[in-house]
Amino acid sequence: MLIVSYDIHNDKLRTKFWKVLKKYWRRIQYSVFEIKNSQRILNILIREVDEKFAPKFTWADSILMIPISNADSNKVIRYGQPAMEEEEILFL
Repeated sequence: MLIVSYDIHNDKLRTKFWKVLKKYWRRIQYSVFEIKNSQRILNILIREVDEKFAPKFTWADSILMIPISNADSNKVIRYGQPAMEEEEILFL
């Protein structure tokens, strides 16, 4: 799992960055994404950010990508809507 938090000054760049992140998982707050996927997919995302976005980031921008191991992801405490989204629903 990867937690991505961003504060990007340039509107166009921020929108492009947001569109890339939403392909991979879900937004949990306005500028925070939780990305649960295989390590291969996480590596693809990180490489995409490195190649397409990192050269365009400035000192006014703040991007944090925090990896969380599978063992630690089970220790994440959730309240409110995020807690409900973790519930598995079975449709028959």
